[in-house]
Amino acid sequence: MFEARDMFEIFQRYRGDAVVIPTGTAGRHWKDISANPKRDAQLGGAMGQTTSLALGLALAQPETKVVLFDSEGSLLMNLGILATISGKQPKNFYHFLMDNEVYATTGGQPVPASKKVNYAGMAKATGYPSTHSFDDLEEFAGSVEGILNKPGPIFVAMKITPEIENEPIGRRARVPGRTRAEVIRDLREDLGVAVD
Repeated sequence: MFEARDMFEIFQRYRGDAVVIPTGTAGRHWKDISANPKRDAQLGGAMGQTTSLALGLALAQPETKVVLFDSEGSLLMNLGILATISGKQPKNFYHFLMDNEVYATTGGQPVPASKKVNYAGMAKATGYPSTHSFDDLEEFAGSVEGILNKPGPIFVAMKITPEIENEPIGRRARVPGRTRAEVIRDLREDLGVAVD
């Protein structure tokens, strides 16, 4: 397993102008590392929905690379999306899965069969043409540029160190950030999509 922050710092070197959608507890580190926040779509409270959002964005903007940093808890809420992505075969879609084996946001409850599930195997079986698995940061660092230079859809499963939240949501420190409306407005403006 490796730290999400370390992985994001490596990924940032190769991001280019990709739209990045980070999810889950581990995804919160992305805002501190991103060099292009107007192309980030961090949508808190969208567990189980960000994969569909990322696919829709990739299909609507075929010339724009779309990178999703998904979590296994979120993916498990919408496993059918793997077949949908495979059916559409978006060449600009890169699906990174941050697997920390727990539901970190809600106190660290173990994800069922967390040590047995092969997410990259699932993606491969549904038709992703390229899948990868990493639990070593150096191996990831040596591979990420090549992965991002290949056409998608590509699935990358990564074992991430859990960062468990045990404080009730109402008592957690609020970190200032853009609202969902601001995220959508900024992304639309940066992509040149007409705003009504």
